[in-house]
Amino acid sequence: MSAPDPLRALGAAPGAEGGELRIWSEHADAVELVVFDGEDLDWAVDRVSLARDEHGVWSGRSGALVPGARYAVRVDGPTGVEHAFNPVHDLLDPYARGLVRAGDGSWRGVALGRLGDGDGFDGGGVAPPRVPLDRTVVYETHVRGFSRRNPAVPEALRGTYAGLAHDASLEYLLDLGVTTVELLPVQAFVSEERLIRQGRVNYWGYNTLGFFAPHGAYASAAAQAEGAAGVRREFAGMVRRLHEAGLELVLDVVYNHTAEEDREGPTYSFRGIDNAAYYRHDAHGRYVDTTGCGNTLDFGRAPAVRLVLDSMRYWAGELGVDGFRLDLAATLGRDDHGGFTAEHPLLRGMLDDPVIGAAKLIAEPWDLGPDGWRTGGFPAGFSEWNDRYRDRMRDFWLGDLRRERETGSAGSGIGRFATRLAGSANTFPPERGPLASLNFITAHDGFTLADLTAYDVKHNLGNGEDNRDGTDHNLSYNHGVEGEAADPEVRAARRRSIRNLLGTLLLSAGVPMLTAGDEYGRTQRGNNNAYCHDSPLTWLAWTAEDRPHSAPALRRTVQTLIRLRAENPALRPIRYGVFGETTPSATQMDWYNADGASMGIDDWNSPGERTLQFLAASTPEHEPPNRILLVVHARGADTEVVLPRHDGVVAYAPLWDSALEEPEGSSVRLAPGDRLAVGAWSMQLLRAEPAAVAEGEG
Repeated sequence: MSAPDPLRALGAAPGAEGGELRIWSEHADAVELVVFDGEDLDWAVDRVSLARDEHGVWSGRSGALVPGARYAVRVDGPTGVEHAFNPVHDLLDPYARGLVRAGDGSWRGVALGRLGDGDGFDGGGVAPPRVPLDRTVVYETHVRGFSRRNPAVPEALRGTYAGLAHDASLEYLLDLGVTTVELLPVQAFVSEERLIRQGRVNYWGYNTLGFFAPHGAYASAAAQAEGAAGVRREFAGMVRRLHEAGLELVLDVVYNHTAEEDREGPTYSFRGIDNAAYYRHDAHGRYVDTTGCGNTLDFGRAPAVRLVLDSMRYWAGELGVDGFRLDLAATLGRDDHGGFTAEHPLLRGMLDDPVIGAAKLIAEPWDLGPDGWRTGGFPAGFSEWNDRYRDRMRDFWLGDLRRERETGSAGSGIGRFATRLAGSANTFPPERGPLASLNFITAHDGFTLADLTAYDVKHNLGNGEDNRDGTDHNLSYNHGVEGEAADPEVRAARRRSIRNLLGTLLLSAGVPMLTAGDEYGRTQRGNNNAYCHDSPLTWLAWTAEDRPHSAPALRRTVQTLIRLRAENPALRPIRYGVFGETTPSATQMDWYNADGASMGIDDWNSPGERTLQFLAASTPEHEPPNRILLVVHARGADTEVVLPRHDGVVAYAPLWDSALEEPEGSSVRLAPGDRLAVGAWSMQLLRAEPAAVAEGEG
């Protein structure tokens, strides 16, 4: 397998007296650098034929390749079913740090030096927060949609990198209590040809054009007027401001495919530079598509592996981001035969790299290819989106509620719920522990949390695909009325279900991810695939008139749950406990039924037994000892439980009750053996206290 020279960087290295371009193509016969006029992107001011070395790297120097220069490459090569060379195409350097579009729709790279090297950026020496994984609460949002409607952000900054970095945005995030902002794709992207023909846009951004450049349209008008350097500087300034506030930034990155779509799609870069080497093909030269997007980068070859590692190192090392959520990450682990392996050079390279490996690595552990569902299959060092957690918790709180109402029986016991609550040990091996599970109930794709409780079916006609797009496997429940409901009982039941789902998410072992807007009940009116809507449908609402009446109480619930998670290490174990052993930073778990007795087989499996008491004690390593009791009651009638007797526990302090609209604390102390009233379909959190605390001495 031909590989680029590992000793020298690819891309443009501009200088005041000109610079060098290095680009890789295994099969090309000739590569030419073209530098364009700063104003007229069709007027070439210099052309340089590049020379090839033994590694397939083509390089050459131009006196016109100064900082800010606009450039492209033209590549010629053999014909054949796997090739797509055409020397008249102006192609984008895959390593371009900045991008600008020409009038004919083609793209030019913008040559940029290192950030802060003469471009006016001052990093300020701000250290990244490095939030421990067990204390991490991820907030998934869209950089444009987050601040676009916020009147507290200056109008010129709304919907921009600077808007997310504004004081009003930072104060909101800190007040909510999240630690880590995860942005939908901000690497430069374009809308698909189909959407353009329909007059729509790719709002989410999962169609990457350039893996090294921030998306220009998310910069303020003032930064865009300064060109690519201004866009990059504003992005880096956002990172710095988040770090100053103690917040981390994780990027959702799309390395599995490119914006060139299928073989009939546009040629921007990779296809014209070396189609046969960058993309995966079958024996007939057709694209192998494991992404559903028309093409798949070939990670069975070293050049694509290097491209991704170089890109991640740039964003983490030079631009300062704190982690990556890897879209369709199973594709990144497919070898030269197309099979997935956890020891793939790309996955291993991320972990072993001193810069990338120090960042948070979150895998979406599936793709659309053969054997593409790989949840639990990534190596230690990765967290994974846990779709099993999502589906189990939705079905437990919504599907079982529907079944009980319709048949009188919830249909299943509480055992599978408990497995997910305690960290999904049946999915992730012991050496990875519960923090391998990135827990979520909702994400950008799918129903919002409010819509999950208000719609039985998707309502995606506005997407222009006759309601065919978006999943039909929602595990949602509309509580008897589809969409908006006037009945106060229906509305109250929906709010309780939302609180149960939020409570489960934020009190489970693992790393929780909250979707932006779920903290106040955001709706997309039943659209579960709003990828093509850049409008108030997808933007966050900020005023009381635009938010649901119940939004303030719901937001206070989220704040309370995040605070309780931080205060109680028993809720966030780092390791799985081992029965009969004391494992540092694990949780010792005891399970009781409604009568306060240890759970038996019938308690776990019977559909009629839907009440659980989970007593979790931390095994101290870095924090003081802590013990909590979580009471879960998933039946349609109120009940009472007998609080369990346990060595060392002399009192229980109520902390939170999902049956209540407001997250009220309590000064009441209950004793083991006391009876606790529990509302229908609700959960309660209590702190289990030892004698010193109960007596007011601790």
